[in-house]
Formats: sequence, C-alpha cells, structure tokens
Amino acid sequence: MSDETETIAALRARALRFRDERSWRSFHKPKDLVLALTAEVGELCELVLWKDHDEIAAELRDEPARRRFADELADVQNLLLLLADALELDLSDAFVRKLAENAAKYPVAKASGRARKYTELD
Repeated sequence: MSDETETIAALRARALRFRDERSWRSFHKPKDLVLALTAEVGELCELVLWKDHDEIAAELRDEPARRRFADELADVQNLLLLLADALELDLSDAFVRKLAENAAKYPVAKASGRARKYTELD
C-alpha cells in the first residue's frame, strides 16, 4: 500500500468502515471532528516545537521518530476524511478547485521564491 496506489476514496472507505464497526458515527459531528483534528494537529506540532530545522532533520533519520511523525499525520488524515464525510464534501474536488484559486492568487512570476501573502505581491 502506498500513495501511488491508494485513492482518497479507498482511504475514506477504510476510515468509515473502522468508524462504523465501532458504532462511533453518532460521536462524529462536524464540531467534534474539527476539535479532534485540531488536537491531532497540536500533537504533530509538539514533534517540532522548540526544534530548529537541523534538529528535526536529524530526528527524521531515526526510525522511531519517523514513525511518530507518520502516526500523527495518519491521525490527522483519518479525521480529515471523517470530517469530509460528515460535511458531505469531496476532498479531491475541493483540493483541485482551491489549488486553481491559489494559482490565480500566486502567479509564478510574482510569487516564485517569495513567502508573502498574495495581497503583498506587487
């Protein structure tokens, strides 16, 4: 299994099956999923808090640390898939649409190599 072979639909189906086997759907209201997603992103943030780029890069050469990052990313992805389901949103459609909007806001000629908000690109 890899990013190259799994679709978002297949991952979403796995997340929903896991949820439904445990009868957790009633707990997965959008507000609660957003808060849970925020908590999981916080756990991901903890992995990098107070560390510089070199320290994080060194940690990522260590397999247990890589696993912690992967686990937190997986928790975030799981909740994102569940939230998309609860809101009846298509993640692929939303992603492609938003990327097109961002391309218009951040044209290559103005944004390349610049970490500025689109309103500051002159």
